[in-house]
Amino acid sequence: MSRNGPRLLHGAPIAAEIRGQVKDDVAAFKRRYGFAPTLAIVMVGRDAPSAVYLQQILRSCRNVGISGRLVEIPGRVSAAALRSRIAQLNDDPLVAGIIVQMPLPRRIPLSAVTDTLDPAKDIDGIHPLNAGRLELGHEGFVPTTAQAAVQLLKSSGISLEGRRAVVVGRSNVVGKPAAILLLRENTTVTVCHSRTRDLAAETRRAEVLVVAVGKPGLITGSMLKRRAVVIDVGINVVGDRIVGDVDFETAKDVVSAITPVPGGVGPVTNALLLTHLMRAAAAQAQTADTPRRGLRQARP
Repeated sequence: MSRNGPRLLHGAPIAAEIRGQVKDDVAAFKRRYGFAPTLAIVMVGRDAPSAVYLQQILRSCRNVGISGRLVEIPGRVSAAALRSRIAQLNDDPLVAGIIVQMPLPRRIPLSAVTDTLDPAKDIDGIHPLNAGRLELGHEGFVPTTAQAAVQLLKSSGISLEGRRAVVVGRSNVVGKPAAILLLRENTTVTVCHSRTRDLAAETRRAEVLVVAVGKPGLITGSMLKRRAVVIDVGINVVGDRIVGDVDFETAKDVVSAITPVPGGVGPVTNALLLTHLMRAAAAQAQTADTPRRGLRQARP
């Protein structure tokens, strides 16, 4: 922490570097196979914040030459119909990757998505097979938000080995995978959750703190270790503002570095999605039974 406040860990420069590499990869893929891979984005129902986020992903796709296809499904869809639509995308040879925007309508079980996705096209790492690969340290797709949190630390030159890390949140898409990825970096990890008895006692021990619970201002400055590094994954709408899970105003006087919200983890997450898509596209093209050269883009 300097006299002027903490170091702000902006995601935009890291994301720009990632997108630059992806753009080169897309150009090489087009030269070899004659078409651009497609990212299918499934949105069930109409949710304004989700729609804005998905448009950002589609714009990122266009900027690097990837074909983005928004698949809008009515909110009243049945679980069986949703499975059927995902299965169609699994079978589409032009679709290299699929993501499904959360949350789903409450009456649709998450398994309708996670168990139906082709693991080879599950670029956000939510299929049980990819989750198991992550746990065992095998090659597979990692949930991008969790990966972005750790990538932001590493790309910012934050030392991780041997440090005490605390992850607040135990979701399958951020908290748990972030803890596993931090373990890979040889940190000592504690995972906290809604039943943790004394959350502040745990967070005050953290040299590196990752927060991903979806509760605005949950973590205040009094709950932080001096000179800690904080990765705030939370995205919450409060009035006309977007805020994180960490109360920035009280945290900034304590920590040495912190991600802004918005502008921290989010840009890196979106860029890593594109990286995952190109990995999936390359693997599918190499193992395809029939030549793909000359296939024309299908219209969204």
